[in-house]
Amino acid sequence: MSAATVVLLHGLAASPSSTWREAGWLDLLADVGRTVLTPELPGHGSRTLVPGEPVDPVGDLLTALPADGAPVVAIGFSMGARTILGAAIESPARFERIVLSGIGERLLVPDDAGRSIAEAIEAGDPSHPIGRYFLDHAARSGTDPAAVAAMLRHQWAPLTAERMARASMPALVVVGDQDLAAGDPAPLADALPDGRAVVLKGVDHFSTPKNFGFLDAALEFIGAV
Repeated sequence: MSAATVVLLHGLAASPSSTWREAGWLDLLADVGRTVLTPELPGHGSRTLVPGEPVDPVGDLLTALPADGAPVVAIGFSMGARTILGAAIESPARFERIVLSGIGERLLVPDDAGRSIAEAIEAGDPSHPIGRYFLDHAARSGTDPAAVAAMLRHQWAPLTAERMARASMPALVVVGDQDLAAGDPAPLADALPDGRAVVLKGVDHFSTPKNFGFLDAALEFIGAV
């Protein structure tokens, strides 16, 4: 397997540091000599979001990939995984392998949960538990809450069978068995041409990035062990 550049894309209201560095990913990849890119979602971390400007997470990610056009391996968590999947569908030649964590069968059945969470964030409503979590996480990572709400309101292209077939690179879908936000990883893996699923025992959504089972499965999958 080639030593392609590794792209790590963090989750919603987070940052490369809070999702990856604090869990040891950057050190482990450095130890095996891999080049790593850690782009930021729109409005997250050091990136500012112009009020009213629509977000384009897939376009932003594709722009952040190496200018030489070489394919990368990409690992994403939650919103970062959703973005990687969208980019792999749009430009499959740019991805050698992808690892999608914190997303599963629920991604295939869209609902309005994101809208209600966005409304709670915009209102600063402390009674909404998920909204409060993202507000607290945004404060810790230096992310503008308005950017979090904008990402939740983003209209993704539908995941039709025809579009999913474009993501023909090997894909690993990793979800904890306590991750109610993602659901079973198998249906999403099965919808991809070369997908496989891994279930992490006793792991919920937000603890996934620091789980050693996830680290081991992902690094083995991309040939970084």
